Amino acid sequence: MLRHLVVPDREIEGVLSILREEDLLGIGFLIVPSSAEGFRLVPIDDAAPAALPPPLGSYEIEERKGVPDKRILADWLSQLEDLIGKELVLEKGDSWPSSHEFVSDMMIVRVDDEVAGHVSEIAEAKLRSHPHIRLILNDEGVQGEMRVRRLTPIGARDGDTIFLSKIPSRLCNTRVLVRESGIGITCDPARAFYSTKLQTERLETVVLAKRLREMLGRPIRVFDPFCGVGPAVGALLNEPELLGSLAASDLNPDAIEMLMENLSRWDNRNYPKKSVPLQRLYDDRLAGVFDATKLRNDPDLVGKWDLVLVNLPHRTIELLPEIIPLLDLDTPSLIRGRVVVPEEEIAEVNRELVRILPPLLEGEPLPSLQVKRDYSSSLRLCSFEAWIGSKIGAPTGI
Repeated sequence: MLRHLVVPDREIEGVLSILREEDLLGIGFLIVPSSAEGFRLVPIDDAAPAALPPPLGSYEIEERKGVPDKRILADWLSQLEDLIGKELVLEKGDSWPSSHEFVSDMMIVRVDDEVAGHVSEIAEAKLRSHPHIRLILNDEGVQGEMRVRRLTPIGARDGDTIFLSKIPSRLCNTRVLVRESGIGITCDPARAFYSTKLQTERLETVVLAKRLREMLGRPIRVFDPFCGVGPAVGALLNEPELLGSLAASDLNPDAIEMLMENLSRWDNRNYPKKSVPLQRLYDDRLAGVFDATKLRNDPDLVGKWDLVLVNLPHRTIELLPEIIPLLDLDTPSLIRGRVVVPEEEIAEVNRELVRILPPLLEGEPLPSLQVKRDYSSSLRLCSFEAWIGSKIGAPTGI
């Protein structure tokens, strides 16, 4: 018997993305219809823990015999062995790109220098073992101030034909529509930062935002000054009666152009077709291109927001003094952020957070970095939330 998540049809893509990211998907088995109309059963890996991480733990589980997926020929390393031989696969060991990221019908991998001479075989093996994938991209790292990944096509599929060189341009389009947590998101990871690996983070932010709404007794006002194409605000907008006012800005015009398309879809309103400078588009909506380091200089933005998101992990601590003035300190508020930091410096950064922040909300825990994953051999990608007290509240600190 195999455990299956009982998932509404409209949430399938989002759940699959999380399962793949957490390595919890039952590989080699099909998603099958549920006896309940409008639901399907998604297979979970046998090694998955009994208590699944949020939000997966909120779904019902049904045990039934797994239905083998005969379309999957074998795992990708078995395919690679067929192409270059088992001995070479074993020789290179952990150098092969074991992890990957699915973005719609694309797969993003990072090929180490140690195996760069076999990039075509890697692409072919990945394409063979994942028949739904159109394009394989090699991630050569985030570059420039816009945090855009340099993505190089290394393989593509057109029907039954696989291309490993001279890939037709029509197959190399990286602008796609992905499904996440019940919403569609237009993105292009080659033009604006977007990662499916942050979906769990975004859902955790929704949980925190709902708690803040309960605390304030009204819809909350949210500012995302590093919004990218908008996946974080999309998750918040998808929650009924959660958001009142919303502001979303980014320095990247390409990101804002896609944000406008996404807002039109999520908000059921007309937004500009192109990128525009940060401006008030509706009474309760501001969006556009803006440099977050200058936000504190705009009196129309300062002191107006209940929740501010800080998703620029390499500069979060540096930029916090510029972001804090956006908060409305007359009532409790919340900062949700991400930080890349050496593991040995986490305790010191925790102390720095408390030093920088305004008086914290009495009764809430101190902000503390939570390690989410390894960013490199020495750096850790962490998240935190800081509950800020009102001006009349007593400060909390260390």
